[in-house]
Amino acid sequence: MLKWALFFAVVAIVAGLLGFTGVAVGAAAIAKFLFFLFLVLFVVFLVLGFVVAKKVVD
Repeated sequence: MLKWALFFAVVAIVAGLLGFTGVAVGAAAIAKFLFFLFLVLFVVFLVLGFVVAKKVVD
């Protein structure tokens, strides 16, 4: 998922440089959404990992 966010960020930068503002805005919005989705899932799984590891150790 992070790979796709980086891909859309690069597409947004290239489209912005070439003057395709509509495409750049759309790609940037998709990249931002995917990046924040990645961060939320990362934090959720990190917390779940600590909770499960604590239960296993106890």
